[in-house]
Amino acid sequence: MAQDTGMFTVHHTIGNVLCCKCGISMQPNAANMCANCLRSEIDITEGLQKHVIICHCPECDSYLQPPRTWIKAQLESKELLTFCVKRLKNLNKVRLVQAEFIWTEPHSKRIKVKLKVQKEVLHGAILEQAYTVEFVIQDQMCEACTRVQANPDQWIAAVQLRQHVTHRRTFFYLEQLILKHDAASRAIMIKQMDQGIDFFFSNRSHAVKFVEFIGKVVPSRSRNDKQLVSHDPKSNNYNYKYTFSVEISPVCREDLICLPPKVSNSLGNLGPLVICTKVSNHIALLDPFTLRNCFLDAEQYWRASFKSLLTSRQLVEYIVLDIEAVSSKVNIGGSKYALADAQVARISDFGKNDTIFNIRTHLGHILNPGDNAFGYDLYAANSNDSELDKYKGFVLPDVILVKKSYEEKWQKKRGKPRSWKLKSLNMEIDDNVKGRDDEAKGSEYEQFLRDLEEDPDMRFNISLYRNKEYQPSEMASVTDDDDAPSVPLEELLADLDLSEAEDDNDSMRE
Repeated sequence: MAQDTGMFTVHHTIGNVLCCKCGISMQPNAANMCANCLRSEIDITEGLQKHVIICHCPECDSYLQPPRTWIKAQLESKELLTFCVKRLKNLNKVRLVQAEFIWTEPHSKRIKVKLKVQKEVLHGAILEQAYTVEFVIQDQMCEACTRVQANPDQWIAAVQLRQHVTHRRTFFYLEQLILKHDAASRAIMIKQMDQGIDFFFSNRSHAVKFVEFIGKVVPSRSRNDKQLVSHDPKSNNYNYKYTFSVEISPVCREDLICLPPKVSNSLGNLGPLVICTKVSNHIALLDPFTLRNCFLDAEQYWRASFKSLLTSRQLVEYIVLDIEAVSSKVNIGGSKYALADAQVARISDFGKNDTIFNIRTHLGHILNPGDNAFGYDLYAANSNDSELDKYKGFVLPDVILVKKSYEEKWQKKRGKPRSWKLKSLNMEIDDNVKGRDDEAKGSEYEQFLRDLEEDPDMRFNISLYRNKEYQPSEMASVTDDDDAPSVPLEELLADLDLSEAEDDNDSMRE
C-alpha cells in the first residue's frame, strides 16, 4: 500500500549475533546461546522418569491404574498412550508438546514412548527437547481373572436369556449384535442352553449393564433374584450370587399375528391379521391389506402380550400367475410396499390340481408374473387361536404373502462358499443340548445367512467380514443370476489379524 501511494519505506532486518559459547552466527535470544549450547548446558528432562514399570493382565489384556483400577487398552492405541503418559511423575514441570509410540517387538515386554517437551530456561528462553521413556511390562492377573483361573465356576452374576419359540433365529441375530458392540466382553463364561443362552459375570454391575444392553436391542422383560452364599457375622459381610432372568418377546420377524381385540382397538382398529416386519427395541406391525402400520415398544407389548398365529417355519412357496397394481409405492419405516391384486398357486399343487387363489398383497412393488413368493396358507391351515375366535364374522383370507422367494437361485448356489463370513461367540454347549437337532440348527443358520443377503436393513446393525478363503471364478460370475441377492463388497469389513500384519511388516523390513 505504501508503494502505491509513493511513500518511502525502510525494510527492517534482524541482525545476527555470535553465540557466547561456540561463536557461531545465530539470531539473538534471551540467553545469547545457540540451541546446541543450550542443550549441552541445560537438560530440561532432568528429574523426569525415563523408566517405568507397569502391570499387565495377559488374560483380559488390561493395565493396572493404581491403586485398583484396571484399564483395557490395545497396543499402540490412544487409550494406552494416555495411560502411559499419566503414569509419569513430575511431568507437570514441563510443557508436553507431542507423544508417540516407538515400535518394539510385541514379545519384548517393552513399550517405548517418545515425548517432546518445552520449558522456559535462562532469561525467558524456551528450550524444546525430545526424550524416550521405556515402560517395562510385568504380567499380573487382575482380580477377576485370578478368580476365574482359581475356579472357573465361581461366578457372581448370571444372565439367563430365553425365548420360548421353536427356532434360534433371534439368537443368531442377537449374537452378532453382541459381538459388534462388544457387550459380552466382561463375561467369564457363555453357555448355550435349551431355548436360550446363559452369560456368567464376575461382577453384578457387569450383568446389570448387559441386561440394559439387551433391553435396547430386543423387546424383553427381566426379573432378578439373589441367593446368600456366605456370611461373616463379625465383619457383617454378605456374599450373594445374583441371577437375572431375561425373557425375549416370542414375536419374530415375518410372523403372522392375530391381534387381541383390546390391542386392535387401542391401535385404531388395526388388523386383526398383521405381519411383523421388524423387531428391534420395538415391534413393527403391518396390515398387508391396507398398509397401515404401528410400532410397539417393550412396555406396550408386555402390557397386553400376544403370540404368533403362524411362524416362518410354516411358510409355503407359491408362484405368481398374474398381478395388477392397486396403489403406488409407499415408504413405511424405511421399507417400500405397494398394494396389488394377484393370482397365485401353490408350487406343490403343480400337476395335482388347478387350485388358484385370488389375493391382495403388499408386495406389488417387487413381484412380477412368474416369480415365486413365500406366504401363509390359511386355506389349509388348522389354526386353533382363541384370539381369532373372538372376531365373529371375520373371514380369513386364503393366502397372505410375506416375502419374495429366491429358492431356485439358492439351489444354484448350494455348496458354493460366500464372499463374506460372520464371527461367533466362544460358547460352551450344555450337555442336554449337545447332538440334539444339529441338522435343524444348521438349516436355520443357513436361512439366517440368506435373510442377511436379502435384507439390507438386517445387515445395517451387524458386522460382516471378508472371507479370505473365497476365490471367485470366471465361470461362476457368468452363470450366476444377476437378480440373486448378495452382499456388496463395500459393506464388508477386513478381518484384521495382528499376527499376519506383523509378518507383513517383518517381510517389508527384510
